[in-house]
Amino acid sequence: MVTIDSTARFPALDKQIILTQTDTTVGFSSQNEQKLIEIKTRVSTKPFIRLYENFAALKAQGVRVPNAQKNRVRRSKKTTFIVKGKSFRVAKLPHNSELLKQLSWQFSTSANESGKSYDFSFCQSKADIIVQSKEGLFEGAPSKLYKINAKKSERLR
Repeated sequence: MVTIDSTARFPALDKQIILTQTDTTVGFSSQNEQKLIEIKTRVSTKPFIRLYENFAALKAQGVRVPNAQKNRVRRSKKTTFIVKGKSFRVAKLPHNSELLKQLSWQFSTSANESGKSYDFSFCQSKADIIVQSKEGLFEGAPSKLYKINAKKSERLR
């Protein structure tokens, strides 16, 4: 593993596939949705979760959380929400990577082929950049998933 103090080596970070530990499980992150679709061998109609660093970034992307649900979204941990067909999660990355702090949002998905379990050798071959803390990468439980609107919320996972 290489330790760097500057991210100047990665000028097109938004186009890279990053293998990293998210707040829930090990996953691929990128702003390039098409590359993620190819890696996961996933149908292109199934949307990816957008992972935001903070609520300001969420708001800047035009995601409007219903007033009745704002407190719930703000206080939730390891939870993904779907509002008007857009899925998102606000999560601080546990390792506080300087590399990932440059991106205010990214598509996030579990690090495996669709329908299969986590395999580090597969992930290593598909990722452009691997961000790993001293604890390493591990497959944890997926985030809870809620579909919310102004009146109600429905747990999907």
